[in-house]
Amino acid sequence: MSATTSIGTIAVAAPAKLNLFLHVVGRRADGYHLLDSLIAFGSVHDTVRVAMAGALTLTIDGPFGAALGDSSDDNLVLKAARGLAEASGRPPHAAISLTKRLPVASGIGGGSADAAAALSALMRLWRLELEPAALARLALSLGADVPICLRGAAARVSGIGEMIEPIARLPEAGLLLVNPLVPVATAAVFKSRQGAFSAPAPALGTLPTLEALGKALGATRNDLEPAAKQLAPVIGDVLDALARAEGCRLARMSGSGATCFGLFADEASAHRAALSLARARPDWWHAPCRLLASTVDLRPA
Repeated sequence: MSATTSIGTIAVAAPAKLNLFLHVVGRRADGYHLLDSLIAFGSVHDTVRVAMAGALTLTIDGPFGAALGDSSDDNLVLKAARGLAEASGRPPHAAISLTKRLPVASGIGGGSADAAAALSALMRLWRLELEPAALARLALSLGADVPICLRGAAARVSGIGEMIEPIARLPEAGLLLVNPLVPVATAAVFKSRQGAFSAPAPALGTLPTLEALGKALGATRNDLEPAAKQLAPVIGDVLDALARAEGCRLARMSGSGATCFGLFADEASAHRAALSLARARPDWWHAPCRLLASTVDLRPA
C-alpha cells in the first residue's frame, strides 16, 4: 500500500478491490464458502490517516461517510487498531480519520480495504514490525478480504481468502465502476446462491496484454452474480449498460455486488463511457479509474 507522511500524519490509500472472477468451489464444515478468485485493485480509493494521540479516536468524512454512521465499536478500522495494539502489547492510542469515497456494502471490499490501510498506517506510526504469520492471522480475523487488501497487489486468492498466490504484473487498462446505490448483504447473496459448486478456474499463465487478460477472464465468471441479481434486479441493468458502453471489453459484477465494472483499453476510454452513462443514469455511482498493477502506482488524496 502506498503512503504519504506530512507533519506527523501518515496517510494510506485504501483502493477498491475487484474480483475479476469469483468461483465458489466448496463449503467448509463451519459454513464458510471456499472461493477461487482473481483479485485486483482500481485506483479509486478511500483514505485512512493516522497521527499520534492520547486515546483511540475515529472521525469519518467523505461522500459515503454518513452511510457508516458514528464511529461505533463494530467499525473495522477501530477493530484493526485494537487488534494490532493487542498483538504488539501497546495501548491503542491514535487519532484516525477515514475519508469514505467507496460505497458501503458494495462488493469492492471497502471495509476490508479500510481495515488493511489502518493496519499499514498504524504499523508505520507505531514503528512496529509484526511477525508475518501473526499479521496474517490478525488480518484474516478482521475479514476474508483483509489479507489481500493488506498485500495490495493483484493475486489469485483461494480458501476463504487466506491463500494468496501472486501473479505477474497485470496489463494497463481502464476501469469503470458503477453501483446503483443499492446495498447488497454478502450473507444474503451466499444464502441465495443455488446449484452445484464450481471447479477452480483454469491456470492463468502470464497476462502481458489486455487481450490476454480478456481471453483468460472469458473462461471464468462470478458465481454470485445470479443470486445477487435475484436480490437486486437493478444489477442486471448496470451490467447491460456497461456491456453496451463504447469500448467496454468485459462487464462483470465484483464480489457479492452491487458494484459492477467494465474493462476498457485505457482510462480515457473509461472516462468517456462514464460521462455517457452518467447522463443516462445520474442516480448511479460512476467511478472511472485505472487497473492497478500494484498500489505503488497509487497516491493518497
